[in-house]
Amino acid sequence: MSETKNKIIGKVSATEKNPSTIDYFYFWTDSQSDSLSPFDVVRVENSNNDSTTYAVVEEINHVTDSASHFASYISSEFGSLTNIKGISSGNTNRLQFSFVKAKVVHNTGDKYTPVLHDSPVSLCTADQIREALGLKGVKNPLTCGYMEMYGEKVRVDINDKFLIGPDGAHLNVSGISGLACKTSYTMFLLNALQQKYIKVYEQEKLDKVEKPRKIAYLIFNVKGRDLLTLDVLNDKLKKEDIRIYKEELGLKPTPFKQVFYYYPYGEKIERQYTQSNADWDDMSRQFNDDKNAKRYFYNFESCRDKLQYLFANEPDPSGTLDSIVNYIMDGGHPFNEHVTSWSEFYNALNQVLVPGSTSLSGTNIALASWKKFARIVRKFNVEQLFTDKGYDHNDTSDLVEDIFVNLHHNDVKVIDIAQLDPAIQGFVFGDVIQQVIDRMSAKDTDSPDQIVIFVDELNKYASTDVPKSSPILRHLLDVAERGRALGIILFSVEQFRSAIHDRVKGNCANSAYGRTNFVEVTKQDYAFFGNIYKNMMTRLSPGDYIINNPALRSLVKIKFPYPTFKSNN
Repeated sequence: MSETKNKIIGKVSATEKNPSTIDYFYFWTDSQSDSLSPFDVVRVENSNNDSTTYAVVEEINHVTDSASHFASYISSEFGSLTNIKGISSGNTNRLQFSFVKAKVVHNTGDKYTPVLHDSPVSLCTADQIREALGLKGVKNPLTCGYMEMYGEKVRVDINDKFLIGPDGAHLNVSGISGLACKTSYTMFLLNALQQKYIKVYEQEKLDKVEKPRKIAYLIFNVKGRDLLTLDVLNDKLKKEDIRIYKEELGLKPTPFKQVFYYYPYGEKIERQYTQSNADWDDMSRQFNDDKNAKRYFYNFESCRDKLQYLFANEPDPSGTLDSIVNYIMDGGHPFNEHVTSWSEFYNALNQVLVPGSTSLSGTNIALASWKKFARIVRKFNVEQLFTDKGYDHNDTSDLVEDIFVNLHHNDVKVIDIAQLDPAIQGFVFGDVIQQVIDRMSAKDTDSPDQIVIFVDELNKYASTDVPKSSPILRHLLDVAERGRALGIILFSVEQFRSAIHDRVKGNCANSAYGRTNFVEVTKQDYAFFGNIYKNMMTRLSPGDYIINNPALRSLVKIKFPYPTFKSNN
């Protein structure tokens, strides 16, 4: 970028219709000069107050002295496409130039006065770009990608205290399926976090700090199998990707460390009692060689007070389903303390459904409501996940209890729910979220200082269509609003940000926008974007993101390299 240092590319143009303001200014640039792109940073030296104004390019226009398109047509020999020599050329040479609209983002002297007409506009060095965007001297730096500007790469660091607390918290990533690489980008950030805090933890131990900060990660695998090999090196990484990791980003091109996998229990398929999309060879290695995998299941005793999660997305305007769940949780007849297995539970339920049964005398719940409850519950009776005994003594009936046992700094716990029924996925997710909230609220000495939770397809649990009575939605609202104080950080992903509950996305201090469609950018969530940025969002390439962080002075367009862990899809 040294070649661009102090290179003047144009001059400020302040006109009667388009004056310079404290927020925007225009400048003209020679049509033959280096091309600019939206998000590029330029600078203006203010001779009147000895300061430098930095601005981000928003709009680029090209004009000629032609009064109309008709005049342009006439000047080309009334529409002739070629001249005598067969070369395309207009009969009348037109004066032409480009002019740019730039948004002011920083002034080195905090003197936000309009830049003056005819002031030279120049390109920036890498350090000047960082200064302009608030990336210079970042405290608690975390690498979140790199910018490409003037053909050069500039690393982008953010203050992780605005990502995982205490100054700010939560990340929301949106973009259309397939092209936005939402999960890949979130894993890139989590890998960078883990690498950083492994170093921090080792340094704190070296300095003999008594209580090093403990951070753990819970990752839900909701589709495919890519997140089931996070600890396996991606052998398809190109040399250029490896170079970018090492030289541009200061990261190791290595997969996650300290990864443990939880698979849902199921019937024996080939060699494992699991319900999973995982590759059999990978799973066999995890269970038998690496010893970093376990099956989980739900016996009735562990589910009695969790039945509400099975009905999280079921409309219940009269609250009857909720009343039934509470009745069972309280041990109402015939669901008393003697009902300790799933078979006993279904026998008790059958007693209730007998017309004229006296089992529910004294309750105000109609038989029709019990029948509706039974129809829903019986759908899950075929799920092997709900069983009173697993395959062997290593299987766990209390998923979160097992997660918290021997939970070490920087541990990554992956919970596979991809092959489960959507309602069962919600059940597992709701159970984990509730217990994490309870444990982190209790401030147990064995609990980590912070838990980062990653969930894909957030729209399943926190969209505007989810019933307001949903217990999972209540937990997510609790995490979004109190998570920073509790040490629970939510990294969420969805296709359409506009469909997510306002209180969830509104409490996310950090946002990343990948490629989306034309309909989505017309929604209110994108009102603060300029039209040029909105159009750019519909054509972002895979690996490109527009990020928003409280410490940044502007939206920043970044890129990230290919993931370091094995991809199975």
